Amino acid sequence: MRDLLFLAHRIPFPPNKGDKIRAYHTLRYLRQHFRVHLGCFVDDAADLAYVEGLAAECASSCFIRLHPRRARLASLPALWRGEALSLPYYRHAGLQRWVGQTLSQYRIATAMAFSGPMAQYLPVRTAHGPLARVLDLVDVDSEKWQNYADKRQWPLSSLYRREGRCLLEFERAMARGAEQVLLVSRAEAALFRLRAPESAHKTGHFNNGVDSVYFSPQPSVPDPYGGARALVFTGAMDYPPNIEAASWMAERIMPALRLQFPALQFHIVGSRPAAAVQALAKRPGIHVSGTVPDVRPYLQHAALAVAPLQIARGVQNKILEAMAMERTVVATPQALEGISATPGSEVISASGEGEFIRHISRQLLSPDELGVAARRRVLLDYQWERNLQRLGAVLGVEMPSPSPSPASSPAESAP
Repeated sequence: MRDLLFLAHRIPFPPNKGDKIRAYHTLRYLRQHFRVHLGCFVDDAADLAYVEGLAAECASSCFIRLHPRRARLASLPALWRGEALSLPYYRHAGLQRWVGQTLSQYRIATAMAFSGPMAQYLPVRTAHGPLARVLDLVDVDSEKWQNYADKRQWPLSSLYRREGRCLLEFERAMARGAEQVLLVSRAEAALFRLRAPESAHKTGHFNNGVDSVYFSPQPSVPDPYGGARALVFTGAMDYPPNIEAASWMAERIMPALRLQFPALQFHIVGSRPAAAVQALAKRPGIHVSGTVPDVRPYLQHAALAVAPLQIARGVQNKILEAMAMERTVVATPQALEGISATPGSEVISASGEGEFIRHISRQLLSPDELGVAARRRVLLDYQWERNLQRLGAVLGVEMPSPSPSPASSPAESAP
């Protein structure tokens, strides 16, 4: 096997949030075809429990404990250095030393950076020759900061706009030197080609996937709602767009819905709920679960899954998981942007308060049962094994030969 360096901004296990899900499956795929040298940050103390197991699966590894508060303070000098704050946030001398030693010790010809800031660790050459760099931006992160700026007042709007501008400059510079730039969806790849036209010819994507066996309809699991009709929103509840979405749903949508459906509940299910999310539980019909051992019962027994995100980049795994479990999903156009589902027949797209209230009300009164079509879409477009072959093609992995198709019967051949 060839050696490959894989750098990630967050430990790729457990796969319990969007970027970690993609990183986990990417690492798992890479280990099938390469001797992987893994370098990453650990920003949650609970994840330290997984370091030893991951290290045993890799040719070599380096795990750097990242304390978010300290990292934010260390980022401040970037303001007068003219660089994006995200870069010093993920800059660590220990990881840089390990990368240098690893590239010197092993004949590594290919390196993959998972997320833009990790590309700052990759040199153009090593002692053994040129280093082919593959950059998985996942999302166009610089665009996210511009989106944040549009939603905030000064001075945060100015700070976020600066971050978006500086980070795009960095993303473009790294893309120019990369062999290939990958993103999480066709829509994100198209956006990056627009923002970095000089690298359009080497910008592609590979879709996320869903474990469609794990996330499959399971009507026999216990009902966490005790028989009540419930809407559910899942995700990491310390992530600002999720906090904003949960608050909008609880404060602007649920009061109107409960006038028509007094017993309706809204369940916010996800790890590390911020104080603003916890405070929503004081409202009638709002429940904040925090971390749960298994999200599937909450999806299975929900009347609807909702994704009321006002800011969304890339692909929302929470939507794919609900679709895989044959749930009808009501989501904003932003949340659906990176997903190939057809609004109206596989998911429901709703803009603004009026549409959200109207669509949810109609589904509660007369369900369309879009779930079967939703799961079919997941099975067609969101299988990890198939989607990761796009990454394999970039890395020179020999593709398996397609199985010969059985001869068609006369009936099958008829027009």
